[in-house]
Amino acid sequence: MAACAAITVFGLAFGMTAPLLSLLLADRDIPSNIIGLNSAMMPLGILIFSPLIPVLADKFGARQVAITAALSTAVLIIGYKIFDSLGAWFLLRALNGMTIATLFVLSEAWIVGAAGSAHRGKVVAIYSSILAASFAAGPLLIGFIGVEGWTPFIIGALAITLGTLPIFSIREAVPAAATEHGLSGPLAFTKKAPILVAAVGCFAILDSAAISLLPVYGIENNLTQSEAAFALTALIVGNIFLQPPIGWLADRIDARTMFMWLAAITVVATASLPWVLHTFLFWPALIIAGSAGYGVYTVSLKSLGDRFQGRELITGSATFSVVWGIGALVGAVSGGWSITLSTVFGLPFLLAGVYLIFLGGNFLRQRSQHAVNEKHTD
Repeated sequence: MAACAAITVFGLAFGMTAPLLSLLLADRDIPSNIIGLNSAMMPLGILIFSPLIPVLADKFGARQVAITAALSTAVLIIGYKIFDSLGAWFLLRALNGMTIATLFVLSEAWIVGAAGSAHRGKVVAIYSSILAASFAAGPLLIGFIGVEGWTPFIIGALAITLGTLPIFSIREAVPAAATEHGLSGPLAFTKKAPILVAAVGCFAILDSAAISLLPVYGIENNLTQSEAAFALTALIVGNIFLQPPIGWLADRIDARTMFMWLAAITVVATASLPWVLHTFLFWPALIIAGSAGYGVYTVSLKSLGDRFQGRELITGSATFSVVWGIGALVGAVSGGWSITLSTVFGLPFLLAGVYLIFLGGNFLRQRSQHAVNEKHTD
């Protein structure tokens, strides 16, 4: 319950504010590359603040830190309307990144640490589905209530506040080992599990670029404001139903094979978007792209729990958070520039390219390890 509440607040905050602010800036004729830079402030805050979260949780308790972060997120939502300017939003989005990073790290540590090995894929898939549902709720709200006036900000703040209530009843705490990793921990972990780290980075680029800029992409390509917001919902909503099957498969198929299939599906689905943009196929293509693209994160979490325990597990979770911040930063900035370079093809081809590189990296690493194994056999 604690992890579900924390990740719901995280997903709703990120899923609602990103399209809300991007659409408002687009209405003011702010260039898409500037919108991308502004969107990048939230993942920048995540990146900067993530290393401090285990220390704060150890000193003040995970429960208290999570509650403070969630309520601060609600206050910041109102702050966007009070300080309604592009310059102020750069600072507020960085602060917002710090608060939601706290919820992200704590919820992930709770889930991965508590899941049993036999059904870990299914458990983390449910976690991913809840995350997807909270992400989808944000743009869905925007699609229904619009972006004008105080309404979206007040509703967002109230929803986040209500989502905080279950956290008050928790007793769990992040293990003390969470505070034991140093600055070199993520670097050492990356050397041990480069494919897992790369998978999280790809997911973060897709997540940030799509959430921040898919509505802008839709507007630039003559979709209505509601259609543009619903496009983001379609990208995310398939995860609510399709992550559990992905988790079920991950309990039965090795992670490398899962990564390659999910990456290949994502490449095809995202690359097809420019050709199906104004047809009914646009919506299923978005659902498939989102489900497969986000699925690599589900498999990453499952594999993290399978391969690492104790201090290494905590180090891996912290590394995922840092890499997510870096990937989300790259996604927001490159996504904005991609639309500037090509209105129709830029964003879809950027996302397809990222997963194509990941697919190629998996293939080359698999061949390399196969060659090493054959050499030892000989």
